[in-house]
Amino acid sequence: MCGITGIVSEAGPPPDGATLHRMCQSMVHRGPDDQGIYLRGSVGLGMRRLSIIDVAGGHQPIHNEDQTVWVVFNGEIYNFLELRAGLEKRGHRFYTNTDTEVVAHLYEELGADCVQQLRGMFGLAVYDERKRSLLLARDRLGKKPLHYALVDGRLLFGSEIKAILAGSPELSEVDQEGLLYFFNFNYIPDPFTAFTHIRKLPPGHLLEYKNGRLEVRQYWDFPPFGGLDPGSEQECLEELEHRLAEATRLRLISDVPLGALLSGGVDSSIVVALMARASTGPVKTFSIGFRNADFNEAPYARQVAEKFATEHHELVVDPDVHQTLEYLTGMLEEPFGDSSILPTYYVSRLAREHVTVALSGDGGDELFAGYDRYWTNLRSRLPEKIPQRAGRFFRESIYPHLPKELYGRRFAYSMTLPLRDRYIDGLCFQSVEPADRSLFSADFLAWAKTRVLPAEVFRNYFDRAPAQDPLSRMQYLDLKTYLPGDVLCKVDRMSMATSLEVRSPLLDHVFVEWAVSLAPKWRMRMGQPKYVLKKVAERLGVPSQVLYRPKQGFALPLVHWFREQLKDELPELLLDSRALQRGYFDPKAVRRVLDEHSRGRFDHSGLIWQLLIFELWHRNFLANAGKKNGCLEPAGTFPIAGAKC
Repeated sequence: MCGITGIVSEAGPPPDGATLHRMCQSMVHRGPDDQGIYLRGSVGLGMRRLSIIDVAGGHQPIHNEDQTVWVVFNGEIYNFLELRAGLEKRGHRFYTNTDTEVVAHLYEELGADCVQQLRGMFGLAVYDERKRSLLLARDRLGKKPLHYALVDGRLLFGSEIKAILAGSPELSEVDQEGLLYFFNFNYIPDPFTAFTHIRKLPPGHLLEYKNGRLEVRQYWDFPPFGGLDPGSEQECLEELEHRLAEATRLRLISDVPLGALLSGGVDSSIVVALMARASTGPVKTFSIGFRNADFNEAPYARQVAEKFATEHHELVVDPDVHQTLEYLTGMLEEPFGDSSILPTYYVSRLAREHVTVALSGDGGDELFAGYDRYWTNLRSRLPEKIPQRAGRFFRESIYPHLPKELYGRRFAYSMTLPLRDRYIDGLCFQSVEPADRSLFSADFLAWAKTRVLPAEVFRNYFDRAPAQDPLSRMQYLDLKTYLPGDVLCKVDRMSMATSLEVRSPLLDHVFVEWAVSLAPKWRMRMGQPKYVLKKVAERLGVPSQVLYRPKQGFALPLVHWFREQLKDELPELLLDSRALQRGYFDPKAVRRVLDEHSRGRFDHSGLIWQLLIFELWHRNFLANAGKKNGCLEPAGTFPIAGAKC
């Protein structure tokens, strides 16, 4: 696993070694083992390496035989041995045993279409000296990140935004539109970022840059949903088990110690069961727990570890939340509101003490309809009976006048929406649409009215889903937005913060294409989520107590922390003059939220967490980046035109 970065300068000064070194150094955590730089004329490539395969000989950048094609690569190609054998038969000569070198030779054969042959996770860059062109590509599901900026004839790219800012500090202009997405969905989906001139390359896309012209195009998308209906349940289970076992086995290739992150849920338990079957010795497993029993899944993880005789490591977390958040928000280049970053960071740190690579169960909820919100929206038939005109009248003329403390007020609003809009509304944390926007300042709301609302982008995904049934449409939306923008972003950032590589068998793209093609009844049956996945888990011997229990997720006891350990610190942070003068929120509304939560009137823990992360991001990443880059953090009213740092 690595961090990659680079500059192609068609105008202005060419890149220099000091700049590339600085860009690489900003990502040392992604690759603590090695650094490599290619610098020739107007082009510079850099990388930091976490050595996994060919530890001794895999120094990057990697080149082809005549050194006209150069590659920097972040990720793993699981079919590289098969690809290498075919390339050698066609006369290609290899000088390393890495998967990265396969990309260089495959590019010689197929050009940009080489990415179609890669089975794995990756963010990669290929520079072709003959064509004077750069290719960037990101894996199909978005497991590995890749960002880019094109300004004044200079293209900069990096696995992290920090690398781009290290190379071009003037690009630190905050993008209010990106922040609008954060307020709505708790993360910033591709292609947006928190910075005006920087974009994310979307999953399944590649970018080609030549002669100052940039083209981004999609090379992969999910196939049609729901068209496959195996003849029997037995046939379906056998095929599912076979395909998932293959995806797991491929991810056991490593020249360094390997283990598994075991949460105690269905998905990670299946992965551990398949690893135990394929391994010659005990699998190393890692889990964390909390002292509050309502949020502690460690006992379930322990049951799975005992069942499959793993070498189990468990840590009960009683964290210094403030200190940990200070550190993590100094690393996070965008505000990110999913509170499970903390347990993900802790379990990654625990695993890194023993292994360099860990497998996880990420993707099971999105592929097999594991979220409660799917069934909640499907089972409600009341909205179908409400005329659209009546629902619109309620939302626009009655709802705004109902007391905010009225029980069921928000539920009534949701029930007047059609399924698509109801589902998207349920994904929102803070919307600038009329329903719930009391936290925002008048200036911010006035500006937001001039923009395309974030929900509209999500509606487009829902409408163009390659599916007919509503369950598949909801899943497609999540696979295109929540999975890469939240789940995989969180896993990548938190694992890389500890220099741990995480692999996800359930997100093998060959397996994914088969899984989404299954008829909806195999994913959810009579309200039972993950129907066929749980049946496979039973076949593998996962304890029934693990499979058939209420879903917890990787949750934190925020409601208790904010009323106890952090009760006094929250007002000091969120009602501080710097926080209030940023201009995004109405100070009175923020005080009300804190007061209602501390007195136990409402559980506002999710909203308070978002506000806390947003403020700490300003202080610990944005302001510090500004000081390093020689600019000042904005203060005063909401900066309509954008502000540096």
